[in-house]
Amino acid sequence: MNAIRVRINQTSLELIEGDITRQDTDAIVNAANSSLLGGGGVDGAIHRAAGPQLLEETRTLGGCQTGDAKITGGYNLKARYVIHAVGPVYVPDDPHIPEMLASAYRRSLEIAHQTGIRTIAFPAISTGAYGYPLPEAADIALTTVCNVMAENSHFEQVRFVLFDESILQIFNSALQQIVQSRSHRT
Repeated sequence: MNAIRVRINQTSLELIEGDITRQDTDAIVNAANSSLLGGGGVDGAIHRAAGPQLLEETRTLGGCQTGDAKITGGYNLKARYVIHAVGPVYVPDDPHIPEMLASAYRRSLEIAHQTGIRTIAFPAISTGAYGYPLPEAADIALTTVCNVMAENSHFEQVRFVLFDESILQIFNSALQQIVQSRSHRT
């Protein structure tokens, strides 16, 4: 497994190519829809791997607003928890869309911190069926996560689990730019 790692504050940030349902982190993040009742892509894969208890629990949550997140158990997953983050459907030139995507990542980390989660794995939220362009989504995701990590040393590891090599390379390029710009500021 090719992993790209950087350290920010006390946290290891990793980028890997892989299957988010197989991660052994304390929590994995689901790129959920607002119903939280399962769907396609990452959402469907997580629901299938976790088993029917996940759907039973998400039915009790009353959905979730775009840019927010809610937590459930992980059931049949290696991860103890699933944080269901609802990213936006991409709409070009809508100035609120980037902030909603950033908020989905930020809220996931806030909930993880409140729950005592020390290791967490994210997918590339909103980049599948929701159509968010990968370079923009990678920059927003990594900038948001790096900012939280710089302010909070609670997390041991934050991992981005990316579907294939091409997505991993897009995230790696964005990460290198962020790391470079941060090193120029210090």
